[in-house]
Amino acid sequence: MSTKKCVNKGYCLCSDSDILSVESILPFLHKKETAGKIHIYGSLESTNKTAKEMAICGAEHGTIIIADYQVAGKGRFNRSFFSPPGHGIYLSLILRPVQLHLLSNSTLITSYAAVSVCEAIETTTEKTPKIKWINDIYLNGKKICGILTEAVTNFETGSMQWIVVGIGINFTVPTGGFPHDIKYKADAVFSDSIPNITRNRLIAEIINRMLVFEESQSDSKLILSKYRKRLMMLGEKVIINGQNEPYEATAIDIDEAGHLIVQKDNGEVLTLAAGEISICIQQGLDPA
Repeated sequence: MSTKKCVNKGYCLCSDSDILSVESILPFLHKKETAGKIHIYGSLESTNKTAKEMAICGAEHGTIIIADYQVAGKGRFNRSFFSPPGHGIYLSLILRPVQLHLLSNSTLITSYAAVSVCEAIETTTEKTPKIKWINDIYLNGKKICGILTEAVTNFETGSMQWIVVGIGINFTVPTGGFPHDIKYKADAVFSDSIPNITRNRLIAEIINRMLVFEESQSDSKLILSKYRKRLMMLGEKVIINGQNEPYEATAIDIDEAGHLIVQKDNGEVLTLAAGEISICIQQGLDPA
């Protein structure tokens, strides 16, 4: 890994050293055998799409798909996810419930992924990201990461066959900045400073945390406790955008399944599951 002297900043990484590779991820992996499950591509339509295709073909639990560039990255509600080359982390993990000790719960898995990404960023950069329910990561009031969890269920048994967790992170601000439609909403992990780590290092830390899910998930209360502490809207007025007219409410808490509990101005308490709504905090954030 090469370095160069930066004026008033000590030593920093050369931008041309941040090429995604299994060899550069391997030194930071806690379980070295995981390297054999990592597949890196220069570009893909989307890592989730490729992961789902591989899952259908029998790819094993813990398989990881990474792309430097997504031609058609997608987020929740089929929204596009800006995925330029050289500036982001776009990865998907295949999880098979047979490997998981907890009853499959896509909301809980999304919560775990959000906490894992936050902890990975905090550990490697000392920055402190927050979570916007249910699947977005924010830093300094702007979105730096989106998480998309998709699953296939056995029609006869109702059990999940496999789960794909897609994670898209803005690592640095792309050349020319973000597109106009997201320039005031989006930011990057390193938006106002030169990265002191590579994307490979952060990817390894995310993998380390995500793939101990089967070891830690038996304590769902701990997962949700960590998730709750990082939520940025509890106690705040929010706007719920559901199938009907948007309405205001106060975000109170999350329940044992990770669903958001809100209270309307008339006192009515509602529990909102993932996929039902999009939500925005009134203090300056746009709907997501």
